[in-house]
Amino acid sequence: MNRALGVIALCGSMGVLLNACTKTDGPAPSAEKVSADAAFQKKLQEQLLDAKPGSVIEIPAGTYHLTSGLTLRGDGVTVRGAGMEKTILSFKGQVTGPEGMLVYGNGFTIENLTIEDSKGDGLKINDGDTITVRKVKVQWTGGPKVSNGAYGIYPVKTRNVLIEDSVAIGASDAGIYVGQSNGVIVRRSRAEGNVAGIEIENTVNADVYDNVATNNTGGILVFNMPNLSQPGHSTRVYKNKVEKNNLGNFAAKGTAVASVPAGSGIVINSNSRVEIFDNDVIDNQTANVIISSYHSTGYFTEKGVAAGYDPYPKAIYVYGNRFKGGGDAPDGFDLKALKIAMYGLTGHLPDVLWDGYVDTKLMVKGVLPPEHRICIQKDAAVLNADGPNKYKNPSKEDAPFRCELAKLPPVTIAQLAAQS
Repeated sequence: MNRALGVIALCGSMGVLLNACTKTDGPAPSAEKVSADAAFQKKLQEQLLDAKPGSVIEIPAGTYHLTSGLTLRGDGVTVRGAGMEKTILSFKGQVTGPEGMLVYGNGFTIENLTIEDSKGDGLKINDGDTITVRKVKVQWTGGPKVSNGAYGIYPVKTRNVLIEDSVAIGASDAGIYVGQSNGVIVRRSRAEGNVAGIEIENTVNADVYDNVATNNTGGILVFNMPNLSQPGHSTRVYKNKVEKNNLGNFAAKGTAVASVPAGSGIVINSNSRVEIFDNDVIDNQTANVIISSYHSTGYFTEKGVAAGYDPYPKAIYVYGNRFKGGGDAPDGFDLKALKIAMYGLTGHLPDVLWDGYVDTKLMVKGVLPPEHRICIQKDAAVLNADGPNKYKNPSKEDAPFRCELAKLPPVTIAQLAAQS
């Protein structure tokens, strides 16, 4: 998020270590173990290739060292381990295939296992309907590195997605990422030590609740990228704990998340109809909430901007959260200077930082229509960074944000109905 919000990100410290990752280097496996794991891999891939609707592929407890990524193409299949801490698919020695597991299918469930140290994404699910990921951990065990895979749990172009009771650690882009999808629930999960903890991107109708996002660069992100076919809207982020997301940004240069400042709690960029409520948002050192537009980011790519892309955040409603700390050590020179200029050496940026870009074409007599406004709860202060004027005249007027918006309905998907 550039000049005031963006360049800053690239200046983040890399000094924070990922205490949560458990380094698993140990003695090299014996020749017998290598042979057994090769046989296991061959059998598992055959099971995935032969799977029919209704197939349940059970993976017993154990740590299996795999050299190739796994692929499933089929509908109605369940892949089930013996438990997140019991069945571990290690790709540390992966030679072929970028993902740990790649799935093309509908009605797919994966549960009770760990995928770790894949060369690329951990679990990628492409273009499917009715997807359930339950009690799955995806992690990179060597700490935060740009060479880690980009995404941990990664459904894209999917519909009716449930991710629950899962864990993502160490992704160099997003730990739990749902992109270009419709009907999404991410709940009771933990994202730690990633660049982005949980990211909802160009997705319609998403509920993100009861999660813990901590020690990431940014805790929970709701983004609309400019060069994708589906614009996202209607996301609710609630009852999450978003704490101490101050990890130095270790994303690959040029990726969208590379511009996220370390110390970002919840970030909304160019998205609309987003509700942020009933969260505990604590000690995120740049700001607990950042609201920004495409104009203040570094997302200019050769792909250009999709027709009809709306760069402005609209209908953003932040209310009923519990903010504590944060804003005291923003990432990057520009934000540090902004903090000192506005709040002094010992002060801190307020809980909500807005870049100040607004769609002037929609304005009526100088103000946005009520349905497009950014509304912030009465006890949270807001700083308008004045991006359109190159951040020359930031202001801390709260009154324009004291408004209310119609609340979004809960997301409903078939998996929830089946559990009730």
